[in-house]
Amino acid sequence: MAKDLAAWAKKKGVKYFMISYTDLFGGQRAKLVPAQAIAGMAEEGAGFAGFATWLDMTPAHPDMLAVPDPDTAIQLPWKPEVAWVAANCVMEGEEVAQAPRNVLRKLIAEAAAKGYRVKTGVEAEFFLLTPEGTAISDPADTAEKPCYDQQALMRRYDVIAEICDYMLDLGWGPYQNDHEDANGQFEMNWDFDDALVTADRHSFFKFMVKSVAEKHGLRATFMPKPIEGLTGNGCHVHVSVWDTDGKTNAFADDAAELGLSAKGRNFLGGIMAHAEAMAAITNPTVNSYKRINAPRTISGATWAPNTVTWTGNNRTHMVRVPGPGRFELRLADGAANPYLLQAAVIAAGLSGLETEADPGPRHDIDMYAEGWKITDAPKLPLNLLDAIRAFDADDGFKSALGDAFAASYVKMKQQEWNSFVSHFSRWEREHTLDI
Repeated sequence: MAKDLAAWAKKKGVKYFMISYTDLFGGQRAKLVPAQAIAGMAEEGAGFAGFATWLDMTPAHPDMLAVPDPDTAIQLPWKPEVAWVAANCVMEGEEVAQAPRNVLRKLIAEAAAKGYRVKTGVEAEFFLLTPEGTAISDPADTAEKPCYDQQALMRRYDVIAEICDYMLDLGWGPYQNDHEDANGQFEMNWDFDDALVTADRHSFFKFMVKSVAEKHGLRATFMPKPIEGLTGNGCHVHVSVWDTDGKTNAFADDAAELGLSAKGRNFLGGIMAHAEAMAAITNPTVNSYKRINAPRTISGATWAPNTVTWTGNNRTHMVRVPGPGRFELRLADGAANPYLLQAAVIAAGLSGLETEADPGPRHDIDMYAEGWKITDAPKLPLNLLDAIRAFDADDGFKSALGDAFAASYVKMKQQEWNSFVSHFSRWEREHTLDI
């Protein structure tokens, strides 16, 4: 493999490799390695101090080695002399159990052992802001219902087209780009694929969007709710499960309700059963709960769920089944870790397949207008602390993801929450100073 990367670099004119991994909080970490040194790095890995990133380690831990996966190498379209390559984290000869890409790879292997191949696609929404990140970048983007606004889309043509051109060149199969429901918000879609491929592309996509935006003097953000009163950034996941040959969709059954097979219903049942715990991963920040528990936005709808329900082709529920053989999980937001997001879906789904879980009744009402009529469906967490507690209480889900990972995740997310609640806010002064 080391020779492969070295030869590939020579053929492509690559001078440097970014050996990259994603930490527990979704931070993208990298070392810039000269192509002349990639052979050794490909075998031994690039050394990192895990404690210096968001991983549950101390300064006393030995070097964590990020071993590049040669199959993931991507030549940066906007800087061809550099290539990005995803890496697997290793310490003292053992894979780091808490490292997100390792968590996902473990679950993919477990699914394969059971005869399943999970394929997914993501819809990663983002805002284009001013460089300071305080306002949307287009002062003319002020419509009350800006979704699909062609004028606003074309005013940002240079940014969107450049990113889409790069995805076309990379062979991702991008098929549509649009202005989304919030002013300054966009979405770009590319073909679904195996879960690990989707996670790697999702990770690279975030890096690429931010880089291209900076090139144009803008700032891109995937923050769940960056602008008060506007629709937040979702990251919807389309899920299907196939036989290991990748040719037979195990979710598809034309004779079944909505074209979703018994196995598809069981997988969905696992998602429904573990949804409250999943929120700690799919909605991993304090800000996340400003999106899924938001009041009505300027456009008239949040497009985000707050209750654990599923439906047919209806966007007001947590899960919708838009067509045969797949479903869309609408829970996750832009802060979701690309690897842990996929891992959570697989862990919950495999649990549902193993227990033959029933997803419960299908509801077809408008949840935004008539959600009060459903009284027996669980509510999603109101804040990050509730989500952490729900995750920590779901032993089966934690075990499926890996006990070592789960313990580290709960510990570090609890520290994040403690940091938040110890912060003295402007709101407190405004509402309490004269009490």
